[in-house]
Amino acid sequence: MKSISVMKTDDPGINAERQTGKRQNILPHDSSELRGFGKRFYRERMGEDRFRSFVITCKDSDLWIGVDADSYCHQMKSFALEKLIELRYALESYIHLYPEFQASFVPVKTKPEDPAIAVEMSKAAQIAGTGPMAAVAGAFAEFIGKALLKEFKIDEIVIENGGDIFLQLKHNLVLSIYAGESALTGKLGLEIPALATPLGVCTSSGTVGPSISFGRADAIVIASKNTALADAFASAYGNKVKSANDISDVIKLIRKNKKILSSVIICEGKAGICGQFNIKPTSKA
Repeated sequence: MKSISVMKTDDPGINAERQTGKRQNILPHDSSELRGFGKRFYRERMGEDRFRSFVITCKDSDLWIGVDADSYCHQMKSFALEKLIELRYALESYIHLYPEFQASFVPVKTKPEDPAIAVEMSKAAQIAGTGPMAAVAGAFAEFIGKALLKEFKIDEIVIENGGDIFLQLKHNLVLSIYAGESALTGKLGLEIPALATPLGVCTSSGTVGPSISFGRADAIVIASKNTALADAFASAYGNKVKSANDISDVIKLIRKNKKILSSVIICEGKAGICGQFNIKPTSKA
């Protein structure tokens, strides 16, 4: 079974704003480059034999979208880009009115009439106990994925947004886990059962990428039915992993969380695994 890679590479724009509370002057950039991090080399392994893919960018947002070849049509790219621009405009306008939504490390409540993307992020943050921006990448991936599924007849779709992934599958798929300089990077894969989708698989890291984390996990991967929630949970539990000694205790906490389907934690050359999905060995990149 082929695998695709997953790593956490949050862009230093909208995600950095959530950590500092400051707006940054972000310019559009080449889709293969991540400012402050470098080329998204892991996309070279994103299942090109299974998916027809394209990349959409707007300011610091950079999403890889793969669709099964039989379902693919060229109109999907322009549609997805329009949706991305729409979501960014809605969220940026909301943050302009309520800057605490962007700056807070704790949940911020919204009203039903607020933009749907902000409401979704707020709900995830309240459940996970994080700031709402901890759910931004996952929320964008799922909103754009569901919009594409509604507009087009698609059998399989994978949307990757800085290591946070929304999936709808017809056949099982293995996600290979990138964990920076860890000896385990690229060697473990999380097998996503097609029957469990749609769902989200999100990754947080305290050692990879520019995003601030209060933990030191090389990678913590969370699978949940809601991608925004998976994103927020990855941040929340990732903050608790200060060293490999914390893996066991954090895994115990994750096992108690009924909203989490599976999880993998990698830290200091050790791994903790729990949940419903199988782990598969994968070749190192």
